[in-house]
Amino acid sequence: MADVITYREAVAEGIAREMRRDPTVVCLGEDIGEAGGVFKTTAGLLKEFGPERVWDTPISEQAIVGAAMGAAMTGMRPVAEVMFSDFLACCWDYLANEIPKVRYMTGGQVTVPLVVRTANGGGLGFGAQHSQSTENWAFTVPGLKIAAPATPADVIGMMAAAIRSDDPVVFFEHKGLLATKGTPPPPDHVVELGRAAVVREGADVTLVALASMVPLALTAAEVLSGEDGIEAEVVDLRCLVPLDVSTVLASLGRTSRLVAVEENPYQGGWGGTLVSAVADEGFGLLDAPVRRVAGECVPLPFADALEERVIPTVEKVLAAVRGLAAY
Repeated sequence: MADVITYREAVAEGIAREMRRDPTVVCLGEDIGEAGGVFKTTAGLLKEFGPERVWDTPISEQAIVGAAMGAAMTGMRPVAEVMFSDFLACCWDYLANEIPKVRYMTGGQVTVPLVVRTANGGGLGFGAQHSQSTENWAFTVPGLKIAAPATPADVIGMMAAAIRSDDPVVFFEHKGLLATKGTPPPPDHVVELGRAAVVREGADVTLVALASMVPLALTAAEVLSGEDGIEAEVVDLRCLVPLDVSTVLASLGRTSRLVAVEENPYQGGWGGTLVSAVADEGFGLLDAPVRRVAGECVPLPFADALEERVIPTVEKVLAAVRGLAAY
């Protein structure tokens, strides 16, 4: 394999590795076959695995996710693509009411081992209906696992864990990260879902981030180190369910200050749950109030300059950390 791989290529590679390993893995979605996906994240799959295992579907999120649910209940491991995460609203009954409940309501007799992949997030000027970060929608539904990788290696490793999971997984691929590059992981690379990663060590403040907010937090950390002498530890959550609070608490034990950096709107964002857990379990570790840098509670603007006012930026993180350092 090449020395570097893009996030976009890592999606296709992660799926292909599991399809080679397990003949029950199939893919379905709009334009994922001949076209290779609207974001080219399924390029090469149809050529390698054929139309028996890579299914182009009509433009119906209900049909895609409903078919995936039925396939999963009858012995397959479907990987269903919903083109934009905003469109999860179109199949919300399946995703919120049906899929996560089956295993529980049948007393474990029936599992629904499926992955719903979807392109998530803003920063690209796609407008209000194609730019939302919707992890927090799924976060409110018990029974769903939620993965949101930030690097190509994590895409491949977490895709393996997601496809092998006997519980349904919503797999958020950030549109703003698709062109980013990284080292490809070794064969058989699996990243356990629910295990955060400390991606930068520091002693002064903990920045907890997800998906595209991870490189943003890392950039802010470098600026803080160079300009302020503040060393930020950056934790990539990687998953929201399971939520790795223990890694965050361990980091807080070293830094005593916490900033959650989330693209979700502040209202109902995952950071609210995280800081609540920290207040419950790690209040004694804190030397300052917790802070959340989050999206504003407005529909996302189309214009670049306005969108930047709404979603987190390096400058907003810097302001939050500098305020905490002075507390």
